[in-house]
Amino acid sequence: MRMRGDHATARMIKDRAFRGMVVLLACFSMLPLLLILYFITRNGIAVINWEFLTQLPRPIGEDGGGVFNAVAGTAVLIALSSILSIPFGITTGIYLSEKSEGKIAHVVRLCVVVLQGTPSIVIGIVAYIWIVAPFRSFSAISGGIALSIMMLPVIIKATEETLKLMPYHLKEASLALGVPYYKTILKVILPTGISGILTGILLSLARITGETAPLLFTAFGNQFMNWNLFKPIDSLPYRIFYYAMSPYPEWHAFAWGASFILVAVVLGFNLIAKGVAAKWKVQF
Repeated sequence: MRMRGDHATARMIKDRAFRGMVVLLACFSMLPLLLILYFITRNGIAVINWEFLTQLPRPIGEDGGGVFNAVAGTAVLIALSSILSIPFGITTGIYLSEKSEGKIAHVVRLCVVVLQGTPSIVIGIVAYIWIVAPFRSFSAISGGIALSIMMLPVIIKATEETLKLMPYHLKEASLALGVPYYKTILKVILPTGISGILTGILLSLARITGETAPLLFTAFGNQFMNWNLFKPIDSLPYRIFYYAMSPYPEWHAFAWGASFILVAVVLGFNLIAKGVAAKWKVQF
C-alpha cells in the first residue's frame, strides 16, 4: 500500500510540474505580443485625438493633420474585397464540402492550399500585372481584388470544414420532405453553420486589414480623400509605411498613431470572431 501511495504522489508531482511548464511556456509565447501591444499603445495613444481621426494629411512643415483619408480608404478596400470574395468563397466551400471526391475537387483544394501559402507581395505583383499595368493606373479596384484573393483561402476552408461538421440527417430530413437541393443548402445547411462561416470571414478580414505589400503595387496611396474606385486610394498600412520611412519626427508619431488604430481594428475583428463562435455555437 505504501508503494502505491508513493507512486501516486510521484505521479501527482510530475503532473503538477508538467502543468506548470505548459503555463510558463504559454506565458512566454504571449510575451512578444504583449510587448508589441505595449509599445504601440504607449507611443500611439498620445497621438489619437479628434483632429487626427477627422482631418486629412497636411503638407510638410505644417502642424496638425490626420489620417481620415487612410481610415476611409481602408474601409473602402475592406468593403470591396468582401464583396468580391465572400460569395465566391462560400460557394467554393459548399462545393468542396458536397463533392469531397473527384478530380475537380482535388484540383480546387490544391489551389486553395497553394494560394494560402502564397506571399502577399506575390499576389500584389500578380494584381499589378493583371489590372494596374493594362489600365496604366493604380486604383482601389486593383487593391480590392488583391485583398480578395488573400481572403479566399480562409473563407473557403472555414466554410468547407464547418459544413463537413453538419449532421447528415439534417440534409436527409430536408430532402425527404421534398425540399429542393438548393433550398436545403441555403435554408438548412448554411444557417446551421453560420457561426463557423462568419468566423472565417472575420478572420480573413483581420488578415487583410494590415497587409501593406499588395497595396504598394495596386492601390498605392493618396494624400487626398478619394471615392473614385478607379483612382489611387489611401489605406492605414500604406500611411504607416509612408510616415515611418520619412525623416520627420512628427510623421513618425503619426505612424505610431495609425499603427494603434490598425491594431485596434485587427483585434476588434478577432474578438468579434471569437464572440460569434461562442454565441452562435450549434450543439448537435
